[in-house]
Amino acid sequence: MKVRQETDQKLKGSGADVLIRSLQEQEVEIIFGYPGGAVLPIYDALHRNPIQHVLARHEQGAIHAAEGYARVSGKPGVVIATSGPGATNLVTGIADAMLDSIPLVVFTGQVASGVIGTDAFQEADIIGITQPITKHNYQVKNAEDLPRIINEAFYIASTGRPGPVVIDVPKDISAKMFVEAEQPNEVELPGYQPTTKPNFLQIQKAIQALTASERPLILAGAGVLAARATAELQEFIERHQIPITNTLLGLGTIDGHHELFLGMAGMHGTYTANTAICECDVLLNIGARFDDRLTGNLAHFAPNAKVIHIDIDPAEIGKNVPTAIPIVADAKEALQELLNQPFESPDTAEWLQLLKTNTAAYPLQYKADKERGILPQQAIELIHKLTGGDAVVTTDVGQHQMWAAQYYKFNYPHHWVTSGGLGTMGFGFPAAIGAQLAKPHEKVVAIVGDAGFQMTLQELSLLQEMRLPVKVVILNNQCLGMVRQWQETFYEERYSQSMISVQPDFVKLAQAYDIQGYKVETMAEAEAVFAEAFASNEPVLIDCRVVQLENVYPMVAPGKGLNQMIGVKIE
Repeated sequence: MKVRQETDQKLKGSGADVLIRSLQEQEVEIIFGYPGGAVLPIYDALHRNPIQHVLARHEQGAIHAAEGYARVSGKPGVVIATSGPGATNLVTGIADAMLDSIPLVVFTGQVASGVIGTDAFQEADIIGITQPITKHNYQVKNAEDLPRIINEAFYIASTGRPGPVVIDVPKDISAKMFVEAEQPNEVELPGYQPTTKPNFLQIQKAIQALTASERPLILAGAGVLAARATAELQEFIERHQIPITNTLLGLGTIDGHHELFLGMAGMHGTYTANTAICECDVLLNIGARFDDRLTGNLAHFAPNAKVIHIDIDPAEIGKNVPTAIPIVADAKEALQELLNQPFESPDTAEWLQLLKTNTAAYPLQYKADKERGILPQQAIELIHKLTGGDAVVTTDVGQHQMWAAQYYKFNYPHHWVTSGGLGTMGFGFPAAIGAQLAKPHEKVVAIVGDAGFQMTLQELSLLQEMRLPVKVVILNNQCLGMVRQWQETFYEERYSQSMISVQPDFVKLAQAYDIQGYKVETMAEAEAVFAEAFASNEPVLIDCRVVQLENVYPMVAPGKGLNQMIGVKIE
């Protein structure tokens, strides 16, 4: 993001030329998009002022790829789609980015200004549609405003709590020719001033609470990742010997093998993490929003804890969980201040021993049986073994997502890309494409379900076209796995429309896109094929047939507290 230029610049040409040059000023390297009539002037300008463009095969693929790119790179993902159906096909991805705080700048074409509101061909009120699911949106009225609007959009998307910004560009605006427009020197938004530095007195209160505690616990969310604060977090927990748990989106804030890490908390969290929340006396939440999948029944959430909540979004503090010590700040700034203030560490030896005992008594586990076939947990552990925990892993939503969160131990931050708040099927595969473009030298694995993969499988074209070495692992249980699990558990095994009897031959599908495909049905086959696939520098698809009726445990049922888990120990 660039909000200040060394010298004033005069931009000449069409509105579309100014748009593309403004993106170049923002140092945009990749645009994900799909052309159409209302954005043809923009694509014509892109031809004259090249920035790498990734032609997705569906707008949903474009925006999820941009999300993956943004999550891994830390830069805003940039998307272009045409008016009407092109723009509305982006809505799910925009909502997904809003809930998961992913920075995007989304350009939508619009019909000409003179016919807006007349139900013109391919007209949709994208401003009205996206207003509840964007951090901000614009409809451009004058071409001369484009440099300022784009400058503001990147600033808004990237600062404070990150999120998506939509810029709706009528076709006559992008086609308009004018003499010159000024590239702005700075962003001036008096009404938007995110608080980044913590209040000193609140930091002192947090220190006092932590010093006096006997059972402190840190809950780290995606806000730590957005703030690039993982080094400060690790230093803080090690200095004061405070155990840590993660939200789903916070995975990677600490090495998955760290001795103070208790695993993920929440609906499918570990026994140790969930009971720690129930038994702690101080809970320090850094960059997590206390969503319902984390907390379970709020009446049972952290009942004995004094809650300290550090968040850059003041609206999240106290929204769901009463907060004793609110700290509105950037996670990095807050952690640096906590590190700069010397204080007596709490005595956590007894607390850590209890947590260690719980982990030993109630580990994540499953019951393998060669006669049953491949268990999904085994497949995840095999991927972890072959990648050493270093891969960028993307997922859709559902059982495979939870197994990946439980059994893939991340060594580094920004290597876990998943759809959290919205729970979007079809997200994982195109997100892997964006992640691979952001990190071309990293191993990228898309772990997807057979149902979700079929929602965006057309993006296989990009693997073939760009020779992206993404490894696509389909954990194929021939059903809507999490839906089926809930039907088994809460609906007396009435599997209404959750079993998928007809599927494509995924191996032939891969081959149709000139991609190597494999099908594995036993662990012996999986070990050989996975080893070959992960040693390859080419794209690979693996149809991994897993046990259909395997369930994700532990589990906190809806309406229950974190201390009321089912399936904790498998006999």
